[in-house]
Amino acid sequence: MHREPFLELEYPTKNEKILTDTYRLVCYWLMTTKPVITKQPEITREAILDAAFQEIYRYGFQSASLTNILERTGLTKGALYHHFPDKHALGLAVVDEVIRVRLGGMIFQPLRESNKPLATLLAILHAKRDNAGILIELGCPLNNLMQEMSPLDETFRARLNAIMTTWQETITDALQRAQRQSEVREDVDCRATALFIVSAWEGCIGIAKNMQSERTYRTCMEQLVAYVQALAPSALRSS
Repeated sequence: MHREPFLELEYPTKNEKILTDTYRLVCYWLMTTKPVITKQPEITREAILDAAFQEIYRYGFQSASLTNILERTGLTKGALYHHFPDKHALGLAVVDEVIRVRLGGMIFQPLRESNKPLATLLAILHAKRDNAGILIELGCPLNNLMQEMSPLDETFRARLNAIMTTWQETITDALQRAQRQSEVREDVDCRATALFIVSAWEGCIGIAKNMQSERTYRTCMEQLVAYVQALAPSALRSS
């Protein structure tokens, strides 16, 4: 597949809402701090990735503007090309180093480390229900890229699918551990249930974006919370 170099597309930036730290309100970012970075090349790379994430989140990968990314960072083209040889490489880095990492901080790591995985899953869902943020306007960054790029680019599709697989497997493992603790019913198919939870979660965001309705989002997420609560044995639900 032929890969085009960075496209110099001009988009208005005046009065544009800057999406710095947006992901804290979207699918997935509960980490409170980041490691202190002292090396200038690492600072530069992180600044580029953050600006690229903001640009891709708002406009999509194909329409993402190099001009806007450079304006946000104050860097030169040379600095950008030093870290990323082309737009394709930058987009994949956003997937791997921004979206995957932040999902890990919000969902994967807390569930893997929890001694009460069902309660942790419910806490995450409650937090997302109550903090719709900008996802009502722009949707889920991961799902946006899946819809845009998976039909067009196999490398993008594989990287995005890997994150979705990790998400499903993490919830599967959490439910299986909760099942061994007798906190999830024995008849529950944990793998199939995890697939449904991830699909419903992304579906809630997608339909709320299409309808531009926070009420729709909260209603949908409340139903998902109720579904997860019903995975527990009736004795635990009534206690």
